[in-house]
Amino acid sequence: MNRYTLHETFVVDQYSIDEWEAEPHNHNYFEIIFVEKGNGFHTINNVRFPYKENDIFLLAPEDTHHFEIEKYSTFTYFKFTELLFSSKVNLPDRKFWLQRIEQLLHHPNIIPGDVISHEDDRSIIWDIHNVVLEEFKNEKIYFQEIISNAISTILSIIVRNISEKYNSDHKEILVNHTKIDQILSHIRQNVYDNDLTKINFLASKFNMSQSSISTYFKRKTGESIHQYVTKYKMKLVEYRLQHTEFTIAEIAYQLGYTDESHLTKTFKKHFSMSPKQYRKELALSN
Repeated sequence: MNRYTLHETFVVDQYSIDEWEAEPHNHNYFEIIFVEKGNGFHTINNVRFPYKENDIFLLAPEDTHHFEIEKYSTFTYFKFTELLFSSKVNLPDRKFWLQRIEQLLHHPNIIPGDVISHEDDRSIIWDIHNVVLEEFKNEKIYFQEIISNAISTILSIIVRNISEKYNSDHKEILVNHTKIDQILSHIRQNVYDNDLTKINFLASKFNMSQSSISTYFKRKTGESIHQYVTKYKMKLVEYRLQHTEFTIAEIAYQLGYTDESHLTKTFKKHFSMSPKQYRKELALSN
């Protein structure tokens, strides 16, 4: 399988085609794909969906995809890496975009396909899409900051649509979502707030006693709630060490640890080295 690598922080590509010649492939970056016109089928991770004009797709790193064109189609791709939101760009608060990225990467039940379920949100994203194209084309002063903020806003709207779709009470949407799926989704979306992942809060939210939800969770996952939350936080710490320039103290604060030493102690239990050592070895390997 082909693998595509992006060597720049942000790229816009546009294609008008009547036949898709590329083989199924994955890549090391994110893609937001806008269907300007045309129709056909889009296969993401071996799941085939029809596409049409104005659809919006999101591909995360490692996703595989390809198109089958039925009617002459035009696509616009926004391709970007995490470096688009690095400390070199003046975003108001980089931790919020990072939470959006992490929710997209780790959401347990994202169904591939058009990511927008609210048409007013679709209109907003297409308007932002037009702004990004103009900024990318003209490269006026502050265009990089404007593009970074625009992509962050698009991702926030996409996360909102995915979260609302997942948590909807509509029967067709909930049919494949068991209670453990809902508990795991809640934990992943709220892992940054310790109060929202405590057993007493989870028990109340899911109408169970503390003992019954603890037993149920352990039976379904093989781990206690505390073990799962800790392991998941460690996954996020590892991701932030790899892809951001946040200090260890900043990461500890973002993920609800009392201080850097508490995070370091927990990290060493899971990785047999401190976060600083982990980042140093990562730098040497690159």
